[in-house]
Amino acid sequence: MVVVVSYNAPGSEQRGARYAVVVQSDVLPLSTWLVAPTSTSARPASFRPEIEVEGRGTLVLAELTTAVDPARLGDLAGYLTAAETREVDAAMRLVMSL
Repeated sequence: MVVVVSYNAPGSEQRGARYAVVVQSDVLPLSTWLVAPTSTSARPASFRPEIEVEGRGTLVLAELTTAVDPARLGDLAGYLTAAETREVDAAMRLVMSL
C-alpha cells in the first residue's frame, strides 16, 4: 500500500508530504506503522527499488524506514504490483540483514 505521509524530521530524513510504502504487516495492529519513504531524486541503489505511483517512477528508500503515527498518514495513493512487492521485500531484507 502506498500512502501520503507528512514528514517533519531533521537531518538526512525526508521532509514534507511525500509518498511512502507501508512495509508493516497488516496482521500486526500496532499504534504505529512502519513506512519507507519514496524519492524521485535519490540515486538508484540495490536497496532502493523503483515503483510507479500515479504514473511516475519513484524510488523506495528502504534504508529510511521509520515508524509513524497513523494520524500522519494521508490519502491512499495506490498499491504495489506483485513484482514491486517482491523488490521492496528484497530491499527490506538487505537493509535489515534478514
